[in-house]
Amino acid sequence: MNMWMRSEQQRPLRLPLLQFLIQSARDLKVVPIVKYAALSLFFDRFYPSLSRFTQEGDATANWLLQPIRESNLQLFALISIWVSSKIHDSRPLSVKSLKSLGDRTITEQHFTTRDFVEAEVVLLQVLDFEIGTANNAFVFLEELYFQFKEVAKLGEVLNFEACIDIMDLLYERDETSVLYSSPRSLAASVASYVITVPKQRQEFPVLPWGKILLVNIINSFSSSQTWT
Repeated sequence: MNMWMRSEQQRPLRLPLLQFLIQSARDLKVVPIVKYAALSLFFDRFYPSLSRFTQEGDATANWLLQPIRESNLQLFALISIWVSSKIHDSRPLSVKSLKSLGDRTITEQHFTTRDFVEAEVVLLQVLDFEIGTANNAFVFLEELYFQFKEVAKLGEVLNFEACIDIMDLLYERDETSVLYSSPRSLAASVASYVITVPKQRQEFPVLPWGKILLVNIINSFSSSQTWT
């Protein structure tokens, strides 16, 4: 189970930060692997480690972490996308494009180019400079997709774009927590949903019957040892 920060001040920020990061990835037009690697870096690694890092650093903690405001966390969400882009893109995002987006979307505070560079260093310090992103749901979903493509019947019904749309929906609604510690299960659940649900229902997964079926699939995989 993930150890999310428990303070009352931070807990309500999780959902809006998820939505902020996903929308920022769309605005920056990054490829899916960059978006999901950034989600993994920020929500699975950086955000849960903040409490420990600030306690250990105490008086020496960077000003971006003293105090931890929503605007600062939005900055770090953009930095997560930037770091992920450097890992996965042949032509990474520029700090200019990130700052331009931040100027439009981070309303509570203005950050300079220097702040973006400094925030990158702080994020890496919190992560202890361990920025591997291979263990995320998108990587496993992509593996499943190529495996299914080798099986004619399954390959025909597994729409990869539909998988991405549904995974985005799960993140935006913060409904990945059950499987967040098991990215293989999340990937398998999404692929199973797309294969088993009729096309017209895939297009409207927020309707009650779509949500119920998806929850049932997720629960079945989370209780299975196959994907742990």
